Amino acid sequence: MILETIQMIVVLLVAVILHEYSHGWVAYRLGDPTAKMMGRLTLNPLRHIDPMGSIAVPFLLKMAHLPPFGWAKPVPVDFRRLRNPKIDMIWVAMAGPLTNIALAAFFGLLLKFVPLAEQGQHFLSLGIVINLFLAFFNLVPIPPLDGSRVVMGLLPNQVARFYSQLEPFGFIIVLVLLNFGMLDFVWELVSFVMGKWGLSLNA
Repeated sequence: MILETIQMIVVLLVAVILHEYSHGWVAYRLGDPTAKMMGRLTLNPLRHIDPMGSIAVPFLLKMAHLPPFGWAKPVPVDFRRLRNPKIDMIWVAMAGPLTNIALAAFFGLLLKFVPLAEQGQHFLSLGIVINLFLAFFNLVPIPPLDGSRVVMGLLPNQVARFYSQLEPFGFIIVLVLLNFGMLDFVWELVSFVMGKWGLSLNA
């Protein structure tokens, strides 16, 4: 149990840190230096770890035999400083989920083609599950999740401003939807993709 918990936290840290770093890196490339100026455009985990979201919550979920989940400190992005704020907002938002999908695919390739002991296979399976879950969950269009930034980039300005006003209530909305099982489709997507890759949802 202790080894599995350590594996989960390590995988989750890699997943959320690269997720946030990619947001900052794409924003920087598109004109916003905020993350770089604040010392967050780095892979140093100490600059990204949220003690609650990166360690405590994943540990407690593991102890309760619940699906692993967590988060890092969000990388600051000033969308107004992007060269083309409406369109560039979409690319910045998509950077995190796409990074997680790429990580999941990388772990999947290792799992399929590199002979490993059972613990190594479990570690890679966990990496696939966590990264796919983070990617699909963050694409749910509820502010401030990444999916909402994509939607705001596509909506007319007036509608986007109204939509963004949901952000202070986003966490509550997510909790309510989770409680009523209305976000279970995220796990179904994870299972579907893993099935297409010839893997099973067993981590």
